[in-house]
Amino acid sequence: MVRLDLSDRRILVTGGAGFLGRQVVEQLHQAGANPEKITIVRSRDCDLRLPENCQKAVDQQDIIIHLAAHVGGIGLNREKPAELFYDNLMMGVHLIHAAHQVGVEKFVCVGTICAYPKFTPVPFKEDDLWNGYPEETNAPYGIAKKALLVQLQSYRQQYGLNGIFLLPVNLYGPEDNFNPNSSHVIPALIRKVHEAQQRGDKQLPVWGDGSPTREFLYSTDAARGIVMATQAYNEPEPVNLGTGYEISIRDLIELICELMDFEGEIVWETDKPNGQPRRCLDTERAKQAFGFQAEVEFKQGLKNTIDWYRQHADAL
Repeated sequence: MVRLDLSDRRILVTGGAGFLGRQVVEQLHQAGANPEKITIVRSRDCDLRLPENCQKAVDQQDIIIHLAAHVGGIGLNREKPAELFYDNLMMGVHLIHAAHQVGVEKFVCVGTICAYPKFTPVPFKEDDLWNGYPEETNAPYGIAKKALLVQLQSYRQQYGLNGIFLLPVNLYGPEDNFNPNSSHVIPALIRKVHEAQQRGDKQLPVWGDGSPTREFLYSTDAARGIVMATQAYNEPEPVNLGTGYEISIRDLIELICELMDFEGEIVWETDKPNGQPRRCLDTERAKQAFGFQAEVEFKQGLKNTIDWYRQHADAL
């Protein structure tokens, strides 16, 4: 398998200061990229929704790794669907177009599992991506990201842009977003249990009925997969990044409670949404195409995340 030599490439990482971005930058270093040739774009310094900012950002770059996203859990998706659609679509569309205009060597776009149809045969195969409408809560975000796949494929066909599209499953790990207004399920539940313990609560309210299943990918595994694809994958078809391990929300919260020594009662708030019924990816394409397999065992990754949160909870 021929791998792209990163040592002399100028690499732009949008969202490079974020939860996943920091891990991707570290994996780029480990893969031989020159730290002095890696540029990180932060949202507070550069609004990528504006085409002129995208043009400045991609100038003189060889590789673009687009991680920047306006993203959150079910609560944020229900509260701000228009913002999630607009912000993610505009960032990606302008950035891909600008990359084409300056002739970058490669564009790596990180999509979302929310792009899959609500009802998809499990495990999700990449070929099923267009076989239905996404789960309604996540649809604005998922469709905005999925549109970027179409853009990359059409720009490849017409302009020869080498753009690839990756579909990571739900991520988790130390340094995740633990803000209760925008966090995903694992950090949200860890914080909820911790705060219940601090208050001495005997009950723990959790959204939904616990029946949906999810798959989770540790942040360092995800970053490693993204860098491996950057080096070795050059095809138009999207690629899943996951573990193939599926766990129900009920089993997840019970495992978190066990690891955190919380012995209270879980109260299911069945008037709140469940989200997509099942999520689990077929990971064979990533394994065959560029040799990626997840390495971090879920319980260990969860323990690492809990330990990190407990050490930093007072500052979050």
